[in-house]
Amino acid sequence: MENRNRTGLFALVAVGVAAAAGAAFFAGKASNVVEPVQQQAGLAKEEVGPLVREYLLANPELIEEVQQVLQAKRDEEAQKLALAAIDENREAIFNAPEDMTIGNPNGDITLVEFFDYNCGFCKRAMEDVVKILEADNNVRVVLKEFPILGPDSLAAHQVSMAFRKLAPEQYGDYHMALLGADVRATEALAIELALEYGVEEEALRAGIADPAIGDSIRKAYTLADALGISGTPSFVIGDETVFGAVGSDTLLAKINNMRQCQSTVC
Repeated sequence: MENRNRTGLFALVAVGVAAAAGAAFFAGKASNVVEPVQQQAGLAKEEVGPLVREYLLANPELIEEVQQVLQAKRDEEAQKLALAAIDENREAIFNAPEDMTIGNPNGDITLVEFFDYNCGFCKRAMEDVVKILEADNNVRVVLKEFPILGPDSLAAHQVSMAFRKLAPEQYGDYHMALLGADVRATEALAIELALEYGVEEEALRAGIADPAIGDSIRKAYTLADALGISGTPSFVIGDETVFGAVGSDTLLAKINNMRQCQSTVC
């Protein structure tokens, strides 16, 4: 009887921890098990709440442990969904004809970056990409123009995409200059830089008005939705979506793992 009661009490505490960690769990699952567990523990209904409260106050670290496990499970589930999305959209991610590439066009590993010209973390990530290309001459980088930070960003990306069609051989340098600017990227700034690289303004403005540019941006939005990407920078490498400016060392480690194990995690 003592062992049975201990089991019941433990289950009640587990339910209480789960409830404390997330109301959705309590509403969806805990309410289905409280009553039978309560009966097993031999407790009246009004005794359950104070008991669980007392135990959690004495052991608050349990809530943190449950939250960590819950977050790990959510991250694992999200990664599984991301992997499925990568498999379903592999061609659009890695080989879309409208995307520009830098680095080795025949590299054995491809790193895809979703970026916005007005994203501060993208400026940091640009330095990481440069370090990667300097450290590894067999990496191909695909740049996904993903303007999400307002009208200025959208306009700057439209100019950038028009420039790319006119002077693809200079796009890498132009991209670095526009992303590395210490002021907000706007249409005016993007045009100014484009003219400095020698393109004609009339041809550039005609390119900006090309409906194909809008189509390319909409494709990027659709692809990002499928991959669960809502911020910049975000990367896709092999079987993984990587969120944020995680640093060149982290990305290089994933690149090396891809070569060794065909996965970003060996």
